[in-house]
Amino acid sequence: MKRKSVFKKVIVALLVLLVIIQFFGAEKNSSAVTAENAIEQHYTVPPPIQTLLRTGCYDCHSNNTVYPWYSRIQPVAWWLASHIRSGKKHLNFDEFNTYPAKKKLRKLDEVAETVNKGEMPLPSYTLIHRNAQLSDADRKEIESWVKEVKKQIQ
Repeated sequence: MKRKSVFKKVIVALLVLLVIIQFFGAEKNSSAVTAENAIEQHYTVPPPIQTLLRTGCYDCHSNNTVYPWYSRIQPVAWWLASHIRSGKKHLNFDEFNTYPAKKKLRKLDEVAETVNKGEMPLPSYTLIHRNAQLSDADRKEIESWVKEVKKQIQ
């Protein structure tokens, strides 16, 4: 009988904690304007590539995330914010033109490599965002675009 009492207290405490953490939101990653250092402001990004980048990359690799409904629930919002910070730290398409040429070239190589290996977009992202899944044709298109942008940089 005592075990049930302890179990109930633990459940109630967890529920109270879950309610309390809802009042501590994560900072949103959103901007109303296109950044002046965004990749598309300085390099050619054809509409099909722009669509692929927006649906598969920009939520974590730009200054403007399109948030799903569940992003308002803690601790999910904290987890998403952490992913976004990490993604922007590795590559931020909205800050791309602030990178030195050598870094731009390296980042573009990483884009092609991670996309071709199926590492990006992350499987945890495409599980929910089905439209972000890349076909083999999409991967080849991105790889060709990367080569073209690298020519513009070199």
